[in-house]
Amino acid sequence: MSSETVNVKFDLVKLVVAGLIVIAAVVGFYFFDEQSTPLRVVGLLVLTGVAAWVGLQTASGRKLWSFLQEAQLEVRKVVWPTRQETLQTTLLVMVVVIVVALILWGLDSVLGWAIRQLIGGPGG
Repeated sequence: MSSETVNVKFDLVKLVVAGLIVIAAVVGFYFFDEQSTPLRVVGLLVLTGVAAWVGLQTASGRKLWSFLQEAQLEVRKVVWPTRQETLQTTLLVMVVVIVVALILWGLDSVLGWAIRQLIGGPGG
């Protein structure tokens, strides 16, 4: 058995352990419902942090961490719109939605009238 196969199997064990820790944290949160909520939340967060740390010790966990760091760098490069640009774009979208709604309402009214004329229903 190669070293890579052993590492993959050991990574699977680590991920299962991390999952079991999360399950234990959630079960413990509800099992100890007589305890104060802040204390249970702290316990839940601590155990979830431990599970995350165990998960990050795997190859897939390291890949995920690397991806999150790269994503954070990309978010810093984003040029966010100014307040005025956001307001103008929002107003333009609202106007377009209203215009399209009026066009669809008019088309529905005309087609409804035409169908009533053809079949001789009420109002026709």
